[in-house]
Amino acid sequence: MAKDKIVFLCTSCGMDYPKAYGKCPSCGAWNSFVEQKVHKTVPDKIPHGYINVNDNERPQLINDVKITKEVRIDTTSTEFNKVLGGGLVLGSLVLIGGEPGIGKSTLVLQIALNMKDKNILYISGEESVSQLKIRAERIGEPKSNCYILSENSLEKIFTHIKNTAPELVIVDSIQTIATETVDSSPGSVTQVRECASALLKFAKQTNIPVILIGHITKDGTIAGPKLLEHIVDTVLQFEGDRHYIYRILRTNKNRFGSTDELAIFEMQQSGLREVDNPSELLLSQNTGDLSGMAIAAMLEGIRPFLIEVQALVSTAAYGTPQRSATGFDIRRMNMLLAVLEKRAGFKLAQKDVFLNIAGGLRVTDTAIDLAVAAAVLSSNFDIAIDKTVALTGEVGLSGEIRPVNRIENRIAEAEKLGFSKIIVPAYNFSQLSKPKFKIDIIPAAKIDEAFRVLFK
Repeated sequence: MAKDKIVFLCTSCGMDYPKAYGKCPSCGAWNSFVEQKVHKTVPDKIPHGYINVNDNERPQLINDVKITKEVRIDTTSTEFNKVLGGGLVLGSLVLIGGEPGIGKSTLVLQIALNMKDKNILYISGEESVSQLKIRAERIGEPKSNCYILSENSLEKIFTHIKNTAPELVIVDSIQTIATETVDSSPGSVTQVRECASALLKFAKQTNIPVILIGHITKDGTIAGPKLLEHIVDTVLQFEGDRHYIYRILRTNKNRFGSTDELAIFEMQQSGLREVDNPSELLLSQNTGDLSGMAIAAMLEGIRPFLIEVQALVSTAAYGTPQRSATGFDIRRMNMLLAVLEKRAGFKLAQKDVFLNIAGGLRVTDTAIDLAVAAAVLSSNFDIAIDKTVALTGEVGLSGEIRPVNRIENRIAEAEKLGFSKIIVPAYNFSQLSKPKFKIDIIPAAKIDEAFRVLFK
């Protein structure tokens, strides 16, 4: 006997409730509920609650479980392989999210064209076949082993997969695919959930890896139910400013590797180019001594590189001073300005302060605090900082320089790029094996100690 039930589904998080709310109790989204009819079948009652199971479904002792080695596919992209943990695992489901126009489709199509020895099926629900051909010609010479298809029906997609027998399936994007078993429009919570579950089942049963491209919402999260990120094996975030040339591919979730990996690409006319040494590109190549610039030794994931911090301090033209930061948290910048005024005695309350992280990157590493403070003071007093000095350290509210993680990696990166000095927290200095470094390492416990070295 079948029963129909009416539920109200939140299009933001996927939670269902017996009635609609103005604000979702789960995720807090406003006006996100849609009415949906759920068709349920009442199963036959099983006496005593027992169900017959096969021998291969019985519980096993953990010591008796045999582990098979993961087989990975080389994607021909060193940076993409690194983010995945060494390559694409057979039977895995990978989700790549990012803003519109950031280069998600270009990245996966470029990888598909470069995998010459693999039979690949690229399915697009957003572009026609001719549009894909134009993009492929712009990226490089299209290879005959890459099949392209413009389709939105999940059932037809599985039919084409059966006919072409691919070794890799790419779906662009999951929000445009719909199945006939669900009575709702493409992109709805139910459609995204059902299509992703079907593709996961297909990947695990056939051992064929599947790459999904997903849209993101205005707050930066992947569109659709949160369950989508739980279903897939790997979640990659492709981010960057469309007005800059650099793109960052970072791992948010990975069942087959580390989540601390990061890859940097440079957007060019012919596609995306891998950046092997981002430090050289993110540092200014000017030869003159300019104030307001400091070099920070930072980490993105587990990858160290040096980045240029730019600051401009000027007298406020109006009553209220302006505070602006690009690529850096504005609240943290205001905190550092308060520390400089309260603990170091620098009067910045009536000054306009503008901060910029070179390259259009967004930095979250707190070890950049010392470089930000130094760049602000350099611009305020119009005194240039030596270009051969790098800085790393988190600044506390009392003006102390707090220790940072992976200090040896940061120092090694500065030494490799030819820097003569690096200022580090005093605690990190005491834990170092200093003879292995040729660079001059200067410890500093408070910000005034670091400023005496920089502005002597």
